[in-house]
Amino acid sequence: MLRAPRRLPCPPRRAASTGPGPGRRLLLSTPIFYANGPPHIGHLYSALLADALHRYRGLRGAGPGRLSTGTDEHGLKIQQAAAAAGTSPPELCERVSGLFRQALTQAAVSFTDFIRTSEPRHQRAVCHFWGALRDSGALYKGCYEGWYCTPEECFLPESQLAERRDAQGRPCKVSLETGHQVHWTKEENYMFRLSAFRGPLRDWLRDNPQAIAPEPFYRRVLRWLEEEDLPDLSVSRERSRLPWGIPVPSDPTQTIYVWVDALVNYLSVVGYPEGHGQWWPAARHVVGKDILKFHAVYWPALLMAAGLAPPERILVHSHWTVRGQKMSKSLGNVVDPAASMDHYTVDGFRYFLLRQGVPERDCDYYEEKVVKLVNSELADALGGLLNRSTAPSINPSNTYPSFSEACFPKLSDHREANGPGRACAEDYELVASVASLPLQVAAYFEGFQIYKALERVALCVRQSNGFFQRHKPWKLDRTDPGEQRWLDTVLHVTLECLRVYGTLLQPVTPHAAHRLLSRLAVGPEERGLSALTFLPRYHGKPSPFEGRQLGPDTGLLFPRLEMPRRTRADTKELRSPTNGCCK
Repeated sequence: MLRAPRRLPCPPRRAASTGPGPGRRLLLSTPIFYANGPPHIGHLYSALLADALHRYRGLRGAGPGRLSTGTDEHGLKIQQAAAAAGTSPPELCERVSGLFRQALTQAAVSFTDFIRTSEPRHQRAVCHFWGALRDSGALYKGCYEGWYCTPEECFLPESQLAERRDAQGRPCKVSLETGHQVHWTKEENYMFRLSAFRGPLRDWLRDNPQAIAPEPFYRRVLRWLEEEDLPDLSVSRERSRLPWGIPVPSDPTQTIYVWVDALVNYLSVVGYPEGHGQWWPAARHVVGKDILKFHAVYWPALLMAAGLAPPERILVHSHWTVRGQKMSKSLGNVVDPAASMDHYTVDGFRYFLLRQGVPERDCDYYEEKVVKLVNSELADALGGLLNRSTAPSINPSNTYPSFSEACFPKLSDHREANGPGRACAEDYELVASVASLPLQVAAYFEGFQIYKALERVALCVRQSNGFFQRHKPWKLDRTDPGEQRWLDTVLHVTLECLRVYGTLLQPVTPHAAHRLLSRLAVGPEERGLSALTFLPRYHGKPSPFEGRQLGPDTGLLFPRLEMPRRTRADTKELRSPTNGCCK
């Protein structure tokens, strides 16, 4: 029996600054994905959110950054899945972990670290972390009994259970949140003094209102801490029942609880216990709402007990449903990321998930929505504008045309566009919108609202198409010097808008953005946010692009998508009023 300490260690009250900070290190992480089955779009969505944040930070030149992901390979679910598949847990994990690595690589997720909890470096970190918990007095051994949920790998209090009937009609208890059945379990385990950390956790959150985002999830965690029980946490399992896991140091009869094991991965990737000080606690975890309590309550408390500060931020997202239903193998509606990327292209599927996914609420997936969105916003609006403004019939010299200040004079108030130039009020509104776009996008990325950043980009792309259509450059008389100057100015403004969009879309559609910027002859060193000065000639400053030869024409920026073939029954289902939309 471990003796209780007189006082548990008090952690630092405030985590590292959440501000951008030039040159500051930052770890971004996805959850590590449970290796009991292949990836689906929920996994991919987590990874794409983290990847977009990581790529955007690179555009800002904000300092060294890492993006970690990987697979969680221990626990009862893995043990059971391996037995059901007629294989061993290591063989199952090797195969499934490879599927996740392959899917994330195909999706162009720019991870720097892929951690597997079966790796020696991770097991060493977990054992050291356990020792820190033990030495702080945060652990004790006790007999624990309660309702255990195998799929969630945790005990649940009565307040989180409901009465249901199983497949045979017998009464049973299930998890209120997930619907998974629970079973009464009694065993002697090591316990973590979670109840002692209610006050420190509340102080941490109140001192750091940006610690959990979006804000509804922050409020949810505060409610848990203020209104619900916070019983001590069982952090080991009998090894006779669960041999597939990391043994408790100095007690081979016990296996470390899979969630304690898994959460330590965020330290393993930064070199814990020796090298983590350069990175921790400057970490931002991207997680699904179903694992919020593990990351926002258990993990910070464990860190505090081990003498470490909580992570800088926990960024939470909701789930994807498919035609209004939860994804499940039994329904046969699990969306395969690889097949989706093959059909809709990598950039198309990335754009759809990040454009339509709203972290605060669940969103619905169906094929028509993907095709309609990608065709309208990428193929038609963005790709069409690039192709029309660089077409040989419009721009036979294949150059970045000159800007005429006489045609488009700078005004102090765009609402008074009655001057001697040819630009109208809507043209000045476009210039103002695009000029403010980079700062708006920065604010939305920092606020974990990537979908709003893409909404703003899409709105500006529509404005740019309106500008191009309004002035009909294909009808201007090239033999008239005045008309030629105005034609060049219209093209210059259009290409400047496209350069901004291509730069800002790099974290979301990296391949298409690369092709767009290459077509505009924007060099690799000119693609960061520090070089993103929009329309300098409008402000009387030189433009490095004016007169530059455009890059080679690579054809369509984005091909229009076709609907996958469907049966008549599928089509009928698509028309059902139950097919909701997240927005």
